[in-house]
Amino acid sequence: MTDEFPEDDAAARDAADAVYAALLDRVGEQSPEPRLDATRRAVELLGDPHRAAPVIHLTGTNGKTTTARIIESLLRAGGLRTGLMTSPHLERFTERIRVDGESVADADVARIWSEIEPYVQLVDAELEAAGDAPLTFFEALTVLAFAVFADAPVDVVVLEVGMGGEWDSTNVADGQVAVFTPIALDHVARLGRTVEEITRTKAGIIKPGAAVVTAFQAPESLGVLAEVAAANDATLAVEGGGFAVLDSQVAVGGQLISVRGLAGEYRDLALPLFGRHQADNAALAIAAVESFLGGGTVRLADDVVQAGLADATSPGRLQRVGSEPTIIVDAAHNPHGAQSLVASLGEYFDFEELVIVLGVLADKDAAGIARELAATGATFLVTQGESDRAVPAHELAAIVASVAGPERVQVVDRLEEALETARDWAGAETGRGVVVTGSITLVGETIAYAGDRGWGHA
Repeated sequence: MTDEFPEDDAAARDAADAVYAALLDRVGEQSPEPRLDATRRAVELLGDPHRAAPVIHLTGTNGKTTTARIIESLLRAGGLRTGLMTSPHLERFTERIRVDGESVADADVARIWSEIEPYVQLVDAELEAAGDAPLTFFEALTVLAFAVFADAPVDVVVLEVGMGGEWDSTNVADGQVAVFTPIALDHVARLGRTVEEITRTKAGIIKPGAAVVTAFQAPESLGVLAEVAAANDATLAVEGGGFAVLDSQVAVGGQLISVRGLAGEYRDLALPLFGRHQADNAALAIAAVESFLGGGTVRLADDVVQAGLADATSPGRLQRVGSEPTIIVDAAHNPHGAQSLVASLGEYFDFEELVIVLGVLADKDAAGIARELAATGATFLVTQGESDRAVPAHELAAIVASVAGPERVQVVDRLEEALETARDWAGAETGRGVVVTGSITLVGETIAYAGDRGWGHA
C-alpha cells in the first residue's frame, strides 16, 4: 500500500469515493451489455487476475447475496482467505468487494483502481474504435474486483453474478462450482419472459466439469439445469434430493437448523438469520462448500460449519434497524421475495399491527409485490427513495391501492418523513411494528437513516 492513500484516513475515503464516481460515469448496471469479450480483453491485459484463485459462482433470482455470504463465511471458518463479490450495495460500493470478510479498504480500492485504470481506458478506446460502447459500470467493477482479489491474494473467490449469467461480466471466470438459488421472473426485458428462458440464461455459468448445486426449482427450471449440466459433463445436486433442510426451529436471534449435506448431516446449528428461506440458503451454501472442498464426498468439520453459520450475516434481509418500536428492513424487490418476507413475518415476529413503508423501482413488478404484502393486513406508507429509477410515490400508491384497497394506502413523498411517521405510529401502542421493503436502494437509505439516529439502540 502506498502512503498516498493511508488506511482509515479521510483522504483514502475521498479517493475511494472518487473511484465510485468514475464508475458511475459509465453506463449503469441496469443497462448491461450482453457480451463477455470486453471484460475478457480487460482482464487479459491485466494478466488474467480472474484466474488467480478458484471460483464458486452464484446466480438465481432471490437469495444470491445471502447464500454467497454464508458460503464465504464457511470457507473462512475453514481457514481459507476469501474474496467475495456481491451486488448491489446498501450504503457504500466497497461493500461489493470483500477480502477475508471485510469490505475492501478505501486505500486499497483507490490504489488498485489507479493501477488498472489505464488498461480500462485502453479497452474503452478499442471498443469505441470498433463502434462499440465502452466498458459499463458493472464490467469495470468486475475487473476491479478481480484485481483486488489477485492483489490480496485470496485462496478462493465467491462470485455473485450481476444479472443473468451467460453474458454477465463475471462469467469470464470459470467456476468450479455453479450455485443456483431459486429462479423466478425478474428482469424479464433482459433475461426472458418465461422462467425457462431466464433459467437458460442463468445456466450459462455452468462450465465443463463443474459441480452444480441448486435450490428447489420449478420443473421447467430444473429441466434446463439438468440439460445444461449434462451437456457440460457437470454433476448436479438438487435440494430435496442430494441435500436438504431436516429441521428449522425459531430461536432467539434467528433459528436452530439441522441439514443433510452431500456428505453427511449437521445437527443443531445456530443460524442468526430470520426466515425459513434462510435455512434453505444455508443448506445450499453447505452443499456448495462440500462440492468445492471435497467433490461432495467429504464431510465438513462440525466446528467449521458451526462457526461459519454463526458468523453469517445478511444485511438488509429481515434486519432489525430499530427497537422500541421494532423496525425491520427487507430487500424484497420482486413477488417471490415479498412472499418469503410475509411468511417470515408470520413465523418469527408477533406483530399485532403492521405498517409497511414501500418504495419500488421502475423495472419491478410493483403490483405483484403489493399483492404478496397485502396478505399481512398492513397499512402501506407509499414513498420513494433517492434513486432516479424509483416509481413516483403517487403512481406507486395507485398500484398498491388497486390491490390492497385505497383505505390502506397513504402517500408520503419523502422516505425520511415516511419513516418518522411510521415510527411514531408504531411507538404509540404495544404490538405494532414497521417493515421497510420494496427495493434494495430504499433499504440502504433506511439503514443509513436509522443508524444516524441510533434507532437500534433505543
